[in-house]
Amino acid sequence: MSVKRVFLIVLDSYGIGSLPDAGKFGDEGANTLASIVKSSKYSTPNMEKMGLFNIDGVTCREGVQQPIGSYGRMREASMGKDTTIGHWEIAGVVSPKPMPVYPEGFPEEVLKPFREQTGRGVLCNKPYSGTEVIRDYGEEHIKTGDLIVYTSADSVFQIAAHEEVVPVEQLYEYCRIARKILCGEHAVGRVIARPFIGQAPNFERTRRRHDFSLLPPKKTMLVSLQEHGFDTYGVGKIYDIFAGQGIARTTSIQNNEDGMEKTIAWMEEDFTGLCFVNLVDFDMVYGHRNDIDGYAAAATLFDRQLGEMMGKLKDDDVVLITADHGCDPGFPGTDHSREHTPMLLYGKHVRQGVSVGTRNSFADIAATVLDMFGIKETLDGESFWDEVKC
Repeated sequence: MSVKRVFLIVLDSYGIGSLPDAGKFGDEGANTLASIVKSSKYSTPNMEKMGLFNIDGVTCREGVQQPIGSYGRMREASMGKDTTIGHWEIAGVVSPKPMPVYPEGFPEEVLKPFREQTGRGVLCNKPYSGTEVIRDYGEEHIKTGDLIVYTSADSVFQIAAHEEVVPVEQLYEYCRIARKILCGEHAVGRVIARPFIGQAPNFERTRRRHDFSLLPPKKTMLVSLQEHGFDTYGVGKIYDIFAGQGIARTTSIQNNEDGMEKTIAWMEEDFTGLCFVNLVDFDMVYGHRNDIDGYAAAATLFDRQLGEMMGKLKDDDVVLITADHGCDPGFPGTDHSREHTPMLLYGKHVRQGVSVGTRNSFADIAATVLDMFGIKETLDGESFWDEVKC
């Protein structure tokens, strides 16, 4: 019997230690996992049983004697540490050039056509925390109707607007305008709608965020799976990250817990192919806010739901857990961190206690997933399926 379904879960920002080139990114010494295991809120027995603390280079806790899964450490080959590049690489596309970033704000050649086509002015235009930017510019936005435009250390163009000033669908349209403008040398990874509500000083961002991503520059495992007749399901931000390309069915989520509940619900459906899941709260709610206890508690909740999921796996199911970058809540600053990521693989088809060592690219995951389904495709990455399959 061959593998019928793969559940690929990305714990957004769950890094396990800085990469050799982390110093170039200002991230030498970052280690998301080492920071959160110190919290009394941290308990992940299911991931530990799979081999989390047996992975090469993970020294913050002792590994188990007999892991029930296969495991390894993933090294990012792309020149970046953001969500888009990380997920593209997981899906088989290495990005040798970094996407553009704007530490001084966006140039007039971007803002001028944006103002003209939206009919609105621009506030802020510099790197900013998403919660702080609405606190500092929210009132002026409400008075003037000007859009709050800001960025971060990532390749993003973010537009914040109060839902009573700019209806959400209108904000999405402004993002589509920006997406068309931001091409060529200004082709940022994502344009992000950031709606908020409330009154000063208690503005709150809503869950109606929406990402408008670039299309991947070449074929991903998602497209390959579809071309070979397999089902492709996306949970959470996956549809947005790949601009819908290669995703047949998608569902949005409210938070990590909801994401896992919807994934577990989809386990009851009879499909053949990939369910690709992103759990963004680790990054968005806890990592960027330096909330070590919150991050640890989120890991504990995920692990409890993972246990439920493991109990529902069928004999021809495989679950693969990884991450797209780090965001160490105990490291100076609030940006993503350039880290290795974990790879935990579990199922009846997977050998127990096998280490695949340190892999040279996240793209090895894509090659391995396609290999599970018998697809021979020349994406970036090398399969480790032969090393771990029963």
